[in-house]
Amino acid sequence: MRPFVLAVHGSSLPTAAATLERLCDAVERLGGIRPVLGHLDHQSPSLAEALSESAVVVPLLLGDGYHRTVDIPAVVEGHGMDCVLTPGLSGEPAIAVALRDRLREAEERAGVRADAVVLAAAGSSRPGGNDGALVAARQLRALLPGVPVRTAYCSAAKPGVPEAVARLRAAGHGRVAVATHLLAPGRFTLALAGAGADAVSAPIADHAEVGRLVLHRYEVAHVPAVSPLLPEPA
Repeated sequence: MRPFVLAVHGSSLPTAAATLERLCDAVERLGGIRPVLGHLDHQSPSLAEALSESAVVVPLLLGDGYHRTVDIPAVVEGHGMDCVLTPGLSGEPAIAVALRDRLREAEERAGVRADAVVLAAAGSSRPGGNDGALVAARQLRALLPGVPVRTAYCSAAKPGVPEAVARLRAAGHGRVAVATHLLAPGRFTLALAGAGADAVSAPIADHAEVGRLVLHRYEVAHVPAVSPLLPEPA
């Protein structure tokens, strides 16, 4: 089998590393291969250090901003080792399912059922960089009939998350929750705790649907001429 590398942003928070370890555990249980993490920042090994001959590289990113479209391709192409770079996770229905499930968990912890939701994405200033968040919000809206879902950003784009929460409250919504469109704990997830919402969901990297999606990306790139071992994630 070709080596499997997950290109991740990286975080100095220990909880981020633990979340990604749970993802790798899930992928290994499902597919019998354990991904190697290659970090863009904060941690080792770096993506360049994690690459090996003929590796399949799956960007563990929810958007198509600078990291996905510039940073990661530059490292992979510059390595010259016949590596294959797959698409990221942007816009996949499996992401919306994970968001819905994490949102329900947060509501249960808080003892509320939201009558409005803010989908909180990292944010990008690049053209198309926020498309994944917009698609995820539309898909999540379909999974939450009758509940408005508004998209907001932690950086680089407007509106910010506290502003979006405040707008929904001003419109008469009394129970506003944040659906965290982020993969692992970091400075953005820490900031969401102060956004003024009644419930804030956890990141989604260690959700089962994300593990299945990541493995599906690898399998399609590994054996492109045959059907993947797993069905398309929900």
